[in-house]
Amino acid sequence: MTRVGGSAAQSRTRGWKRVLRDVAVIVVVAVLCSFLIKTFVARSFYIPSASMEKTLMINDRVIVNELQPSLLPLTRGDVVVFKDPGGWLLGSAASTQSLTPLEAALSFVGIPSAKEDDHLIKRIIGLPGDKVACCNALGQMTVNGQAINESPYLFSPHEPASAIPFDETVPARSYWVMGDNRNDSADSRYHMGGRGGGFVPQSAIVGRALVITWPVGRWTWLDDYPAVFAAVPQSKQ
Repeated sequence: MTRVGGSAAQSRTRGWKRVLRDVAVIVVVAVLCSFLIKTFVARSFYIPSASMEKTLMINDRVIVNELQPSLLPLTRGDVVVFKDPGGWLLGSAASTQSLTPLEAALSFVGIPSAKEDDHLIKRIIGLPGDKVACCNALGQMTVNGQAINESPYLFSPHEPASAIPFDETVPARSYWVMGDNRNDSADSRYHMGGRGGGFVPQSAIVGRALVITWPVGRWTWLDDYPAVFAAVPQSKQ
């Protein structure tokens, strides 16, 4: 009887070890899968500023499709997340705070902390080769000579599209980007005299923002407003 009891206890011990092993394997696989998804497919980002209001509000979180533009092309109107092309975040509220171990772990699997604000988010207005200019007599932007009505997404649709005049041609593999809150967005217009001429190279773009995931009450897909750009002719490049 002693031997039988001992065997049962050993079986229970082995059973718990198998359970713990299986749980550990599941956790490791889940973390690796999350890391691979974050690196190659999709990633979450926190919105730290008001530059994209009312489309995106401070403290919103968005999911970004990292297959664009690496595998799928970007279009005018897409909202994109990109790395600082050079000097855009100087003097801004960019954080230098170190992450706690928990924040670092969450960031590793694709849930960044609010401290990680070293990326920017804007709307693409000009594609490679496009001629972007502002403003015409009605206060509208033009793309390849065609005026566009941006009222569906602008924070102040009844004001001129830009207080800063510009007339630029977008280089190859680059984009002209602007915030929807034009009076509170240090976008391409503010960096025309800097490195890169205000254009965002394709290599700096992380991906296209698809959906607001947090807070729950603001869950919605992000529109690229194709009707706004429907009449814009193709660039000559």
